[in-house]
Amino acid sequence: MSSEQKQIDISVEEKAWKALNSVQDPEIPVLSLVDLQIIRSVRTKGNDVEVEMTPTFMGCPALDRMKEDIQVRLREAGFDEITVNVDRTSSWSTDLLTEPTKEKLRVFGIAPPPKMNETLPVTLLLPVSCPFCGSTKTNLESPFGSTLCKQLYYCDSCRQSFERFKPL
Repeated sequence: MSSEQKQIDISVEEKAWKALNSVQDPEIPVLSLVDLQIIRSVRTKGNDVEVEMTPTFMGCPALDRMKEDIQVRLREAGFDEITVNVDRTSSWSTDLLTEPTKEKLRVFGIAPPPKMNETLPVTLLLPVSCPFCGSTKTNLESPFGSTLCKQLYYCDSCRQSFERFKPL
């Protein structure tokens, strides 16, 4: 492959990543699939693109919607042949979330997950800060939130209910 061809492929790949960065998560619309690190890789050849993704949960009910949204955005960006593969051999982890992504969650009203470590039960017992007032006087109301990836909490200080992204 010539250096000119490599340059063309890089700019086409950048175009694909830019389009993918605008694909919002259907369950957490403040984040893109790129923010969530669900999109793992992008390969381009000419005007064709192949995307590999790993969902937060293998049984994620939004998986088909995410695949459709990826295809729509890439088609709008001018790609011809679009392939979206779901990697079922890798696992997704909340440790993939960057600090700016966690801050977007907090500002949106969802408590971000803590960093995981080898002692999962200890991590789950750490106090959860309220995304509204910052208090750690919070209680787990339900291990199940509005989606599989969230839990429901209540803040005793500001009396707000809020969700926390489950640490995985």
